Amino acid sequence: MAFCKGFVEDLDESFKDNRKDDIWLVDFYAPWCGHCKKLEPIWNEVGLEMKSIGSPVKVGKMDATSYSSIASEFGVRGYPTIKLLKGDLAYNYRGPRTKDDIIEFAHRVSGALIRPLPSQQMFEHVQKRHRVFFVYIGGESPLKEKYIDAASELIVYTYFFSASEDVVPEYVILKEMPAVLVFKDETYFVYDEYEDGDLSSWINRERFQNYLTVDGFLLYELGDTGKLVAIAVIDEKNTSNEHTRLKSIIQEVARDYRDQFHRDFQFGHMDGNDYINTLLMDELKVPTVVVLNTSNQQYFLLDRQIGSAEDMAHFIRDILDGTVPAQGGDSILQRLKRIIFDAKSTIVSIFKSSPLMGCFLFGLPLGVISIMCYGIYTADTDGGYIEERYEVSRSEIESQEPVEESKEQEPSDGATLGPRVQEPKDVLEKKKD
Repeated sequence: MAFCKGFVEDLDESFKDNRKDDIWLVDFYAPWCGHCKKLEPIWNEVGLEMKSIGSPVKVGKMDATSYSSIASEFGVRGYPTIKLLKGDLAYNYRGPRTKDDIIEFAHRVSGALIRPLPSQQMFEHVQKRHRVFFVYIGGESPLKEKYIDAASELIVYTYFFSASEDVVPEYVILKEMPAVLVFKDETYFVYDEYEDGDLSSWINRERFQNYLTVDGFLLYELGDTGKLVAIAVIDEKNTSNEHTRLKSIIQEVARDYRDQFHRDFQFGHMDGNDYINTLLMDELKVPTVVVLNTSNQQYFLLDRQIGSAEDMAHFIRDILDGTVPAQGGDSILQRLKRIIFDAKSTIVSIFKSSPLMGCFLFGLPLGVISIMCYGIYTADTDGGYIEERYEVSRSEIESQEPVEESKEQEPSDGATLGPRVQEPKDVLEKKKD
């Protein structure tokens, strides 16, 4: 570990002025961040690997809490944030935090934006090395300018190449030139401006393989494509026929119905239902198939038995036709439901992980609120009693006043004046009140 750390530079305020002469891969971290601590040993391995292969990319890390002004200048909003800095450009890394993925990102972004393919041998080499890549075929044109603009935006995700028509394989059939192609899943697709719309949006949709092993991070990335995602939710440890059958059906649909569905659908499988249950706020039985619309949080559940790929294809057509009812969504009611569900999940997770901490966090406020409510209630009760007693005393005094006035008027009628009888003590007190 100490040996690996020697290949990662600790950066300070001088980095701002000295960085433009080199290409830098920088981890902006916070000392208290748990995810940053998990990334640290991986980051040290990245530094060692980049140094050992002679990469021109330098690897560094910066405490974003100590140098917050520099971090803000580079648009750091969370921790850890990985950026490749190349001249005046800064590229965000949004992939999995593994050594191989980070190094692949550094190689892709630090190189040429669009890499030429001068020969068929070079094309075959690229095809064996990359699962998905894009190629522009032709000379200078407005389409090439759009291709360059799209590449500058999406180079963080995939590779971009250019070639002449005689370099591409013989099985590639081009109806017109120039053209943009994507090679993936042992085949290719040609960009059609009329059917596919904006070139950048098309590239963003097609940058994934047609069938994927889906996790929470990848599902978030698929949300940018605008495609529906058909997922077989299975238990990979379970080797029963039902689990393997659903996975095979989804794979078969992705392969055999590719021309029909690849513009609208992404296919894959997910191990376990924990993430899906959280996403749908429901309990799905495993194995099953769920179709997600990540753009509006709607989803579709199976309403029939799926025995073959044709049954699954028919179900997908019904979704596209609108005959299968959608569930979920992003309505106000669903958002309220999400708030309640997230609050409940958070409370349950706290009590499961640390019961004492849960009792302290929720018991103490409840106790304080209970004491305050009790104090308010008792204060109202005493005040009502005093007010009632005051009203009674006042009424007694008013009832006594006519009697006293009649007694005072008796001497004026000529009656004999006698010694004044002393009034009872309680009456005097009431008068005083």
